Amino acid sequence: MTQVAIIYHSGFGHTDVIAKEVARGVEAAGAAPVLLAIQPGQTDFGEFLAIANESDAIVFGSPTYMGTVSAPMKAFMDASAAVYFTKQWKDKLGAGFTVSGSPSGDKLNTLTTLAIFAAQHGMLWIGTGQNPGNNDDTSAATDVENRLGSFIGMMAQAANESAEVTPKAGDRATAVSLGRRVAEAAARWRQGAREAVAAA
Repeated sequence: MTQVAIIYHSGFGHTDVIAKEVARGVEAAGAAPVLLAIQPGQTDFGEFLAIANESDAIVFGSPTYMGTVSAPMKAFMDASAAVYFTKQWKDKLGAGFTVSGSPSGDKLNTLTTLAIFAAQHGMLWIGTGQNPGNNDDTSAATDVENRLGSFIGMMAQAANESAEVTPKAGDRATAVSLGRRVAEAAARWRQGAREAVAAA
């Protein structure tokens, strides 16, 4: 079965909500999600790296703090040097998601940081594959998928409210769509790899 690791840090619960919605999308595509939540101050990432090595795809998630990934997420990224030098994630599929309080909040920089991180590992990046959901200035609906109009990765807005009520339905649905897309792509990639080996 295709396996997708979802490695993320959540400061106030909002990113955790999105990670679980991504996992729902992975499951909907018939794959197995593995949620790995980074804890503040965590320094031992051996289990995380081992599971990532075994997975067909990795989805990275972080809140946007001060215009970029959170410190716990950066700690994980730095610890991944242990597999960087052996290129264990080369040609593995990757994707990302982020959450901040405002509609923008410089979330694009966080997703760019995650995409560059994946590229340094030799991974292949998967975006949302969706058109912007609110492509005019008359609609502020929160139940529209990709309402924040992101292509490189999934964006959600916490709106400075409790994780019980935000991110809203549209953002959650976008996360499900991303999880499904990554899992489906990973299944195709895995099948193609098997066929290529058989034909060699």
